[in-house]
Amino acid sequence: MVKTFGEFILFLQSMLTRTERLKVLWQRTLDEAILIGIDSIFIVMIVSAFIGAVTCVQIAYNLTNPLIPKSTIGYMVREMTILELAPTITSIVLAGKVGSSIAGGLGTMRITEQVDALEVMGINSASYLVLPKIIAALLMFPLLVILAMGLSILGGYLAGTLSGAMSAPEYVEGIRTDFIPYNIAFALIKSVVFAFLVSAISAYKGYFTKGGALEVGAASTGAVTNSIIAILLADYVLAAVLL
Repeated sequence: MVKTFGEFILFLQSMLTRTERLKVLWQRTLDEAILIGIDSIFIVMIVSAFIGAVTCVQIAYNLTNPLIPKSTIGYMVREMTILELAPTITSIVLAGKVGSSIAGGLGTMRITEQVDALEVMGINSASYLVLPKIIAALLMFPLLVILAMGLSILGGYLAGTLSGAMSAPEYVEGIRTDFIPYNIAFALIKSVVFAFLVSAISAYKGYFTKGGALEVGAASTGAVTNSIIAILLADYVLAAVLL
């Protein structure tokens, strides 16, 4: 465990030494941002919209006390979405999609000796291959989380109004009640931390793959598993420290 953590820290250090020229790094980062961010929009939209809808319907089902106003449903959907569901669930979904892709891609390059070829040419392979992925993840995860927030609240609105659980003005009143702007900042801080964990852990697992095709699959599985565990641990620590 300690040895693995030490290797991980040295891996991050090697990534920041002898970096590529800024122009090359920027172009590589844009390419990775498309793979990480743009290609993940559809799955994030589907997951966040339905999570918001299901949350709204289930809260309405349990909220049977006539003394509690219906607008409470909108308030609870907003709070759950911003504080927990949007950043955490979106990051877990992206850990499965983006994390496995990063680990699989780097693992394949490692076993086919493409990484060794870069080193022979005098290129810092960790900086050239990994750093753009991490920077792209740090840029794209918060944007995807913002998208997830909006669509989740919209999904709750559509589910609440179409199912007849509440009227549109009641839902809007709920999502405008006692709004705390800091919660948005907290969610974005979480998304940046989760982005680093997913991209760095997945890159580490893929970069140090040894063996053949079977080990690449194992590295992808390990990357997703470790990333999700790291997200959940970081989620608790950030909530305990920042809230």
